[in-house]
Amino acid sequence: MAFWCDCFNGGYQQIDAARQGPRFGIRHLQCFLAFCGLAVAYSLRVNLSVAIVAMTDKNHTNPAFDEYNWDEGIKSYLLSSFFWGYVVTQVPGGYMAHHYGAKYTFFFGVFICSTLAILTPLCAKIGDWPLVLALRAAQGLSQGMIFPSTHTFLSKWAPAEERGRLVSYCYSGAQFGTVVMLSVSGYIASSRLGWPSIFYLSGIVGISWSFVWLYLSASTPAEHPSISVAELRYIESSGQTRRPSDAGRTSGSAQAPAHKLPWSHIFTSGPFLTLIFVHLSNNWGFWTLLTEIPTYMKSILGVDIRSNGPLSALPYLAMCLLSYVFIFLGDFINARYTTRLWVSRKFFNTIGQWVPMVALIGLGYINAGGSVKLAITLLTIAVGANAATYLGFQVNHIDLAPNFAGTLMGITNCVANVISIIAPLTVGLIVTDEENPTQWRIVFYVSAFFYFVGNLFFLIFGRTSPQKWNFPQGQTTNAENRSTNVAPSSDEAQEHTDDETAPLNRNAAP
Repeated sequence: MAFWCDCFNGGYQQIDAARQGPRFGIRHLQCFLAFCGLAVAYSLRVNLSVAIVAMTDKNHTNPAFDEYNWDEGIKSYLLSSFFWGYVVTQVPGGYMAHHYGAKYTFFFGVFICSTLAILTPLCAKIGDWPLVLALRAAQGLSQGMIFPSTHTFLSKWAPAEERGRLVSYCYSGAQFGTVVMLSVSGYIASSRLGWPSIFYLSGIVGISWSFVWLYLSASTPAEHPSISVAELRYIESSGQTRRPSDAGRTSGSAQAPAHKLPWSHIFTSGPFLTLIFVHLSNNWGFWTLLTEIPTYMKSILGVDIRSNGPLSALPYLAMCLLSYVFIFLGDFINARYTTRLWVSRKFFNTIGQWVPMVALIGLGYINAGGSVKLAITLLTIAVGANAATYLGFQVNHIDLAPNFAGTLMGITNCVANVISIIAPLTVGLIVTDEENPTQWRIVFYVSAFFYFVGNLFFLIFGRTSPQKWNFPQGQTTNAENRSTNVAPSSDEAQEHTDDETAPLNRNAAP
């Protein structure tokens, strides 16, 4: 108990009032734009999941539009082809965002994908499924840059004290876009607009957002023409262990070259290797749920949730809403107990991975003829609770290396999405009889095991303090200066020590 109290009451550090930015400022506008961008990106990702039903069975929608004779094998290729391209551009996307600015890589990622979405009906008409497959793979290539770009972008704009909150706000847009697309696509396909309008509307919205983003966003705070001096100073001195303005810029200066990526240090870093394992274990459980639960419910419980758009969207809606619940909970705990950073990250990651673990085990004990409501409730809890990882490992890339956050996200997301492809294939090896509850139980146990071990590794080996290789040669943290009896510079004296022992709420009263 004494240890627990010490973790939550870890002292405080007062911030000079002159260095605090506005409660709502340009950084929040940037995060809102990123939220909308991720919503658009995910709507473009899942639009085919609903449209393909109408494209292959016009009797259930508007019969005035073309119908394609695609069997289940072709459908599975089309739905998975997005990820073939998606995994390829993860690391290059992080590298380009680091060197050229997240504003531009995010823009091109959404713009290209949106343009291709508008071309989808034409490609289906002139080239049938092979051309659509190639188009979807190209969409995956363009979207592979988006998550690394978002992490690079947030590493520049999110003050340390607001990092978890702003990351959660932004990434909840992904679930919001999924909910909207799954909920409205069925109605669009059944209307006089027909299934092609699913692609036209999502593509037009994406292109519109792209130009709004290009006009209103900036890769770094120092590059934004409307940011106030107070907010700029607040972001730059809020405990971020980065170079000034997060990109080697100061007001009126030219762009400094991005320093070299320390590849050997990255791939030999224990905390980062732990982060890779946590990310892949999370994706194993998460994507097993989202890809295989519909088959399980149809085969074991007799419920086809794929044919029900709002029911399909329910787990994503829960995840979106619970993102805000966890943000509120984090702020409440931090305001009351001045939580240490490592406690906060590991606490929320435990919720995000071990609650779904328990729900998966529960799903394994629902046999044929069992409670449909209970199964849907457990599924919703399992997916919804995973939102807590936005305050856990999902933001840990920025904790470990703010200068290279996008590249780190590209690496972990690449590995994790390869696992997202492997996991459903493994299910196919285990489940030879889709109506056998015992085989499904094994699937759920394996996924629960990944959730358990992944979070256990994070609890034991995960770190939140910036790694030494994050800094340019010659730059050190304040803590290192103190440990070597070197007096910090005047600028360093103004910065907070962003380490695991520092409280999240640096404004807290003693």
